[in-house]
Amino acid sequence: MPARQPRPTRLLLLTALTAGLALGAPVRPAEAQNFLERLFGIKPERPPVPPQRIPEGGPAPGAPEEPGQPGSAAPEAARPAPVPRAPVVLKAPSEEGILNQDLQLNGATGALKLERAGTGLTATVTLPGTKVSQPTETCSVKLGGGKPIALTAAGKPEGVPRYEAPAAECPLRLDVAEGGVMVTTVESGQTCTFSAADCATTPVGLWGPPAATLIPRAGEFDTARGVADKSVRDNYKLMTQRARREDVRPIVAEQAAFSADREQFCRSYAREGTHGFCHLRFTENRSLALATRLGANTAAPTTTVAAPRKPKPKPSVEGMNPDAFGGPEPE
Repeated sequence: MPARQPRPTRLLLLTALTAGLALGAPVRPAEAQNFLERLFGIKPERPPVPPQRIPEGGPAPGAPEEPGQPGSAAPEAARPAPVPRAPVVLKAPSEEGILNQDLQLNGATGALKLERAGTGLTATVTLPGTKVSQPTETCSVKLGGGKPIALTAAGKPEGVPRYEAPAAECPLRLDVAEGGVMVTTVESGQTCTFSAADCATTPVGLWGPPAATLIPRAGEFDTARGVADKSVRDNYKLMTQRARREDVRPIVAEQAAFSADREQFCRSYAREGTHGFCHLRFTENRSLALATRLGANTAAPTTTVAAPRKPKPKPSVEGMNPDAFGGPEPE
């Protein structure tokens, strides 16, 4: 079989390559590879496609957005609570609301009654206590022999009306609260001892109504306490903002001790955990005291307690039996 003759094109290419090598012309590797591919009919492979960079404009269609990535709606950072520009002032209590009311220490023992006498007030007080000789036995002492004691008005140094009985056998200070009186002793110590009656009394606490009359108003007290707590926090924030740097630490310490002071003062009130009356009045008076220290006029309240919302009656559906759901009986 006769040998196959090379094609003229291949002969020409081979001759050119040989001439180039003979002349010493430099041949680049890419040109040599291209020449051999054309010489032997080999199809060159397609060059690899370089990896393309994913655009940063946003995630691929259908992909869930991640918080913090460009193009995603990231939630806004939590902003600090704004500091009020002016003190928050609650409605200040008035002594008119407790006149001629029978108040008891912690709503359980003793008796205190305020009455109007001319332009001033008088108080009839029976202090409960324990016998000095027999601490397990109770006793009581009537100040002034059971007669009304004249009270001295001391203004509103803490934002609420204050009265004092400095001439009594047990000097008392009375700060008016809504529906009660917060009593402390004028002199140091919380106990007054009456040797002739063999009785030691501790009058410090909230003198208010008995627990049975307060429990039905527990929901009202809970709503009001939320408003009072917020006013205390806002007034403390304003105090720290206005204070000098060296005065901030005592204010912060006072704020931190507020809850403990309230618990200490109210823990003995009858059924306090059920109605929360004492905690509410203590908080309201603290808020008014802070507002007074901030220079506010407590006679002009800026915050009122909203009345609790009553649930709306459900509309009746036509065709339903009202008797099955406690509705009114048909006439």
